[in-house]
Amino acid sequence: MKEDLKVLYEDNHIIVVEKPVNIPSQGDKTGDIDMLTIIKQYLIKKYNKPGDAYLGLVHRLDRPTGGVMVFAKTSKAASRLSEQVRDKIFEKEYLVIVDGKMENAKGSFEDYLLKNEKNNLSKVVDSKNKNAKIAKLDYEVVKYNDETNLSLVKVKLHTGRHHQIRVQFASRNHSVYGDQKYGTRGRGKQLCLWAYKLSFNHPISKEKMTFETYPEKTGSWIILD
Repeated sequence: MKEDLKVLYEDNHIIVVEKPVNIPSQGDKTGDIDMLTIIKQYLIKKYNKPGDAYLGLVHRLDRPTGGVMVFAKTSKAASRLSEQVRDKIFEKEYLVIVDGKMENAKGSFEDYLLKNEKNNLSKVVDSKNKNAKIAKLDYEVVKYNDETNLSLVKVKLHTGRHHQIRVQFASRNHSVYGDQKYGTRGRGKQLCLWAYKLSFNHPISKEKMTFETYPEKTGSWIILD
């Protein structure tokens, strides 16, 4: 797997890669290979490092979600990138295919989400729920396919809640195609959610950096054409 790693950018401080679908961002109870391990193996081999290589996890993507991710190669870079995440300088945009035709060509969703730790699911709840966290996103419809009754939508996150995009769209009867947890259509298909754009300031030079990557136009993603 490390031989197939798609590196979009690398310097002494950071490495930007494309995470394939169905690979965890970090190790979990399944014991399956994860991005942290894959990239560490890549760094150890490329630079002939003895033992382990430092790699900081700055942000995550859900296992079934593919797309662009940045990892820190030093603790200083990790700290500064994590600070950007907290300060909302870090910008993440997604492509998503959802069920049905959106009522508006563009708009915003704002909800309060509550995560159930036992079943690893989140849901929209009343704002008065003391454990709920606010979730905000903007969306813009790229195209609608009459034949399939599916919409291709660009989403910009303003918060990074658990399963946020999946929950917010599903709560409005526009579930993500292929979503096994919250979806109504495409069960058994690949989740059509892709992190296509990532922007942040370089942790050392402070230069604004933007990276884009797109899913292969296969399966449901053919709607991209």
